[in-house]
Amino acid sequence: MTFVRIGGVAHHVLVQGSGPVCVLSAGLGLSWFDWERVVPLLTPHRTVVRFDRPGHGLSAPAAAPTTATGEAHRIAALLDALPGPATPPGPVTVVGHSIAGFHAEAFARLHPDRTAHLVLVDSSVEERPRTLARTYSGTARVAAAVLSAAGVPAALGPAVRRAAVRHDPAPAALVRRVYRTSRVLRGALLENARYGAVAAELLDLRAAHPLPPGLPVTVLAAPDGSARWERRQRALARRLGASYEAAVPSGHLVMLDRPDAVARAVLRAGQEAA
Repeated sequence: MTFVRIGGVAHHVLVQGSGPVCVLSAGLGLSWFDWERVVPLLTPHRTVVRFDRPGHGLSAPAAAPTTATGEAHRIAALLDALPGPATPPGPVTVVGHSIAGFHAEAFARLHPDRTAHLVLVDSSVEERPRTLARTYSGTARVAAAVLSAAGVPAALGPAVRRAAVRHDPAPAALVRRVYRTSRVLRGALLENARYGAVAAELLDLRAAHPLPPGLPVTVLAAPDGSARWERRQRALARRLGASYEAAVPSGHLVMLDRPDAVARAVLRAGQEAA
């Protein structure tokens, strides 16, 4: 277990495997162990970097509100902070699930020279985001404080996790360790409150910072029977000049339901680039 300090905040990070670097970032409220089924499929071919964003997993609380630019720079700073032998030099594959798809795309746009491939796993999509972030952030902070003072995380945190993640493979001890804390409740609520602002910022980044020409991009979607969601994911792929793949059957947590599909998307991008 390793912790690196970025912007004064301790970040939990785990590095495994060998070969070119692949960075995995999970969705809202999730933790490093949610990639556990994908990692053994990648480590024979990739150095896999998993990390918890502030207020998630075992990382310390956030010191500043979430922004797309900030999350892109966080990934870059994380790579810079890791020991040299643990992370080979060269551009990386960045994989973002759900809301972390915003962050991964922002990294590719702001750090094009450090990006080898971009893989979006059932990424969040917002064509016309709402940006009432200041109001929502204030409400989220108050709600988090009230719920934490009432002991809700300790009493219900693991149960909420189990209800949200069907057939949860995570060890019960890890779920209790992470989700009984008020830190994770606060982290999830505050990041969610910034969702619209981050989505709007990403639209601006798309206009100002085009993706590198020829960058392999994969949109791996989990339509799960929703024609509307599939249309939006396909539209995202067209907008990014990406290849589109559907993980069927799978729910939103593709890394748990179809780890093989995630691994194939990551490894295929490298093969096509070669």
